[in-house]
Amino acid sequence: MPINAAKHIWYNGKLVPWEKATVHVLAHALHYGSTVFEGERAYPTPNGPVIFRLKDHTRRLFDSAKIYSIEIPYTQDQISAACKEIINVNGLTKGAYLRPFAFRSYGEIGVAPKIAPPIDTVVAAFEWGSYLGSEGLENGVDVMVSSWQRLAPNTIPALGKAAGNYLSSQLISMEAKRLGFAEGIGLGVDGTVSEGAGENLFVIRDGVIYTPGLANSILQGITRDTVVTLARAHGFEVREQPLPREFLYLADEIFMTGTAAEITPVRSVDKITVGAGKRGPITEAIQTAFFGLFTGKTADKWGWLERCEDGAKQAVGA
Repeated sequence: MPINAAKHIWYNGKLVPWEKATVHVLAHALHYGSTVFEGERAYPTPNGPVIFRLKDHTRRLFDSAKIYSIEIPYTQDQISAACKEIINVNGLTKGAYLRPFAFRSYGEIGVAPKIAPPIDTVVAAFEWGSYLGSEGLENGVDVMVSSWQRLAPNTIPALGKAAGNYLSSQLISMEAKRLGFAEGIGLGVDGTVSEGAGENLFVIRDGVIYTPGLANSILQGITRDTVVTLARAHGFEVREQPLPREFLYLADEIFMTGTAAEITPVRSVDKITVGAGKRGPITEAIQTAFFGLFTGKTADKWGWLERCEDGAKQAVGA
């Protein structure tokens, strides 16, 4: 899906033209994957654009940085303000995808150089549709269990959202697309279900919603947490536990979640039909509650919607 260029990018505390937001080809992050990042969405609402769970995303960015000893030279409040600012200055009132990130930039060469490279910090935002297709949100997508497994515990930290981690995701997703599927699912090293290439998984059977836990090599997804909260608020039972692969084939419903994917139903796994082969009633109820946050039909009892106004005043000159 092509990137829709905007006017400006927030780069180390300054607004720069989109085409001038460049990096040296010998930057550490290009060679060793030393970037931590977030994916966030801004949604249009009757009261103007809002960023969904901005503070939680910013906190996770700093958590990922802490895991990899990346010292972001800004506060969490400054990064959150920069996210609001970039929406405002680019006029993205109809919604947008945001990508705040920090990376080891140009300095000494080597995996862990004696003099640490400087840390560059960037926030970009642009218009972007549904990651797995707008049609998939209603009709569901076809997925497969990949031959590639997810990261083993105590190898690469799954709780860190870092660029290098996503080489695993690329292998899983590229294999799936090469074989004609919309997305791939990775199993853990023990053979239990982990997550999609870029999504968390929810499996529904007999009215109970199941999802793998944090020990199953998953990213602690913010949309995942949102779904758990909304589901329980609507009276659904949610269980976080290990799931065997074959449980996917016996499911009444399956859906995938993520900032990019939002809440996307799965209609088949390995060409085995899930339930009725379309979006099921519980998935639809969760989708309705989720998207209702942005129309006002679902009350934001949790303070998840962050209005974009006044962001520029806080961020400029940080």
